Amino acid sequence: MRLETVGFGALNMDKLFRVRKIARQGEESYIMGYSEAPGGSAANTIVGLARLGHQVGYVGKIGNDLEGINLLKSFTDEKVDVKGVIISKKGKSGIALVFVDERGERSIYVDPGVNDTLDLKEMDLAYANNTEILHLTSFIGEQSFKAQRDLVKTLSDVIISLDPGELYAQKGIGPLKPILKRCFIIFPNEREIKILTKKEYRSGAKTLIKEGVKNVAVKLGERGCYITNGKEAFLIDAFKARVIDTTGAGDAFCAGFLHGYLRGKDLYTCGKLANLIASRKIEKTGARNGLPRQIDLPSI
Repeated sequence: MRLETVGFGALNMDKLFRVRKIARQGEESYIMGYSEAPGGSAANTIVGLARLGHQVGYVGKIGNDLEGINLLKSFTDEKVDVKGVIISKKGKSGIALVFVDERGERSIYVDPGVNDTLDLKEMDLAYANNTEILHLTSFIGEQSFKAQRDLVKTLSDVIISLDPGELYAQKGIGPLKPILKRCFIIFPNEREIKILTKKEYRSGAKTLIKEGVKNVAVKLGERGCYITNGKEAFLIDAFKARVIDTTGAGDAFCAGFLHGYLRGKDLYTCGKLANLIASRKIEKTGARNGLPRQIDLPSI
């Protein structure tokens, strides 16, 4: 059976600290609460799609440790296919220290662990090709980034989706060209597209389309999103929400858009669904707690 979407990105166990405020250089703050939860940008998007009723899988790497066991279990509990997840005999799973303040704003520090040792030679290429969409998100290390670029070159009838994050935006267009020219959709936020293209988001979107990207969806936070395919362009308002935690909001946005695409929706409706799923997520603490199921969504 062919999967609808396979995620390919870092897998991290999130260590979430609720803090009075996020301390800047020379400042102090204090912790008001602590919790742990599975995370990783592409992983969060894949779980979001699974809850919306899609057949999904994952390509990634974990250590043979408690964090790795919990990351794998979080997938199987959500009915995510894990045949593409590699369990390393050496090294530890990735960890992300996430600090969230009273306004829901966040700061993240990542210890990548075995995420950065992933190599194309240890991956099941047939598995990565057995999907309609391959959704890519960032790694810290160059080895895993190279594995993504090399994998894209082997794909035939697979749509590429990319959420670059700031890490990949900082690389610039040059190193990303092999992926960009195959991209059906890219999901930068406003800051990331400016870093990547050196332009404001509308002009930056045009630059990315000239590089071969078919659709650009720029996440604008409380202002909603901007989506264009070079012919049509939409500025879509955000849904009202009580902001508790913005961790994973962008990942939820991606899940909403891809859900719309897989259900045959037009570009504007995909953007509305993306905003809706993101608005539900930010009303809960953690990257996945607010991700809704299809039964909980209004008709759009």
